[in-house]
Amino acid sequence: MRIALKVDVDTLRGTLEGVPALLRLFDQFNVRATFLFSLGPDHTGRAIKRVFRPGFLSKVGRTSVTSHYGIKTLLYGTLLPGPHIGKRGAQVMRSVAAAGHETGIHTYDHIYWQDSVSKRDATWTRTQMDKARAVYQEIFQHPAHTHGAAGWQMNSHAFRLEQEYGFRYASDCRGTQPFVPVIDGQTSTCPQLPTTLPTLDEVIGLDGWNEGNVHEYILAQSEVSQPHGHVNTLHAELEGMRLLPTLQKLLQGWRARGANIGTTDDVFNTLDVATLPRLPIVYGEIPGRSGVMALQGI
Repeated sequence: MRIALKVDVDTLRGTLEGVPALLRLFDQFNVRATFLFSLGPDHTGRAIKRVFRPGFLSKVGRTSVTSHYGIKTLLYGTLLPGPHIGKRGAQVMRSVAAAGHETGIHTYDHIYWQDSVSKRDATWTRTQMDKARAVYQEIFQHPAHTHGAAGWQMNSHAFRLEQEYGFRYASDCRGTQPFVPVIDGQTSTCPQLPTTLPTLDEVIGLDGWNEGNVHEYILAQSEVSQPHGHVNTLHAELEGMRLLPTLQKLLQGWRARGANIGTTDDVFNTLDVATLPRLPIVYGEIPGRSGVMALQGI
């Protein structure tokens, strides 16, 4: 069993509080993970407009958004100005790399990207990705080599830019196995390592699963064989905070099963890209999460 851990860091609080907690937990288990950072302003409060999205209110009710994110974070970009995560959190981000974990780009402005990218043109997309790349370069003093889209939200321009920027691979979609995306009929040179497992917040509150037992569901899903193992997406604001005890149980369960736990880069380094399937990107919904997102096609 191979498990790649991908940590999406969405907010300033997640950066300053959730990331250090995850580093301590990962050290306990001697595992390394891939941390993908939001690098610009924290405008989490602007997500309030998602209240009109089908399924959003039910997810909020199941996962207790206020307790996970905190009142202050939920006011950023509305009643409170959005703090710049890259400026406030640079030291924490560098500590992740210093501890031997992989780092990469999640987004520049998480809410702006997640709620806008599907409707935006090439110029807008390039501007947002260039801003993220510039902040990443300033913090780490080298270019990013991987990208994982906020909310699994992408457009065709973003996929093409990943190739132009020379990213070794990306993890922007949901799916079952590594593949080479075909965008508008053209084969990319940037492979995708999709998230293969459901996230904890997608399962909690459904069919009797709760914070105390949801790790059992994820462990069972992990045992479903997939080529090259599984990619499990965590969130610094969830698994790094209130759901930290749940993640600890999950790591214990994987260790008991002899799982090889590491970064998405570890998985990429095992791949023969020439033999990966060439598949389109499609857009659709998945259980437990509201809205449409990028999916591995067939």
